[in-house]
Amino acid sequence: MGFLQNACTFSVLSQDLLESCNPFDCGHNDLNEFFTYDSQNYSNQLLGKSYCFLLDENPKEIVCAFTISNDSIKTNFLPNNRKKRVNKEIPRVKHFKSYPAVLIGRLGVSSKYKKNGLGKELMDFIKSWFIDEENKTGCRFVVVDSYNEEIPLAYYQKNSFEFLFSSPEQEKEYMGLSKDYQLKTRLMYFDLIVLSPYD
Repeated sequence: MGFLQNACTFSVLSQDLLESCNPFDCGHNDLNEFFTYDSQNYSNQLLGKSYCFLLDENPKEIVCAFTISNDSIKTNFLPNNRKKRVNKEIPRVKHFKSYPAVLIGRLGVSSKYKKNGLGKELMDFIKSWFIDEENKTGCRFVVVDSYNEEIPLAYYQKNSFEFLFSSPEQEKEYMGLSKDYQLKTRLMYFDLIVLSPYD
């Protein structure tokens, strides 16, 4: 059992909780601002839900937080080589133009707890949610629009995520962006079937 399960309590990241807790700081201003100021509006507008783990010995301390929402991978927009890879393990491929996915919209681990393997532990927790017998919906993939920065890209790759497009140029082309445009994010995915007890 890991630190999150042994020393923390899982909770919805509500407005009341945010007001009672110490400020969350994961070392990334955009993420800090989202969790502090925008996550509640995002939830109120039914665009996604934010969750966190609180430290048991100090429930005012947010150890990590994440936001998830519904998404899909639309295979008809993918290049042929990636479409084949996504379709490879799925039966009756011709009947599907898109596959259900969950989007990790935001994810951050408090700067106080980084480098203790909590990032991997948190990702394992999120993945396990969607292969659980009590999961209420079908969800084949976990997707993320990762910041196009070395640390977050390396984090998702270490957690077995792959790029949806093999190069930034290919991603820009399929998104209809100019070649000169600097991608701020990269689309990545993880196939949950590798963890499924039914596989």
